[in-house]
Amino acid sequence: MADPRIIDVTLDERTILWRSADIEQERRIAIYDLLEDNHFAPQREQADGYAGPYKLHLSVEEGRLALSIKRADDTPLETIVLGLARFRRPIRDYFAICDSYYQAIRAATPAQIETVDMARRGIHNDSAELLRTALEGKIEVDFDTARRLFTLICVLHIKG
Repeated sequence: MADPRIIDVTLDERTILWRSADIEQERRIAIYDLLEDNHFAPQREQADGYAGPYKLHLSVEEGRLALSIKRADDTPLETIVLGLARFRRPIRDYFAICDSYYQAIRAATPAQIETVDMARRGIHNDSAELLRTALEGKIEVDFDTARRLFTLICVLHIKG
């Protein structure tokens, strides 16, 4: 019986040099929400019909995103590698708007916070759609799963 979802997600901590408290909170929330509700269905059929659940490990290797997928029992299934060039600007824009958002939370009016938050959500949503497009034919994900995965991809890009 198919169970196309992620039951565990890890990040390659070797690539993450530093995280602020705000970023660490974003990471925790993204992982929690991802594990609570997601749709993740690799499109390559397995010989034995295995269709989930999955464990996922995200890493950046030589400028590429690697999504290492395992069965629930830790048996490796496949690693999907995506070029990150198309994500460079969205990641940079997302970091910039998140910085503005965290600053606004501390000092701005509610209307200013809402404006910055709307811009942040817009960039996040566009980036999630970009990720879904990049995964097309490789892994089927729903919009919310793509949003949470994009957050984790951003965390992997923090260099201090």
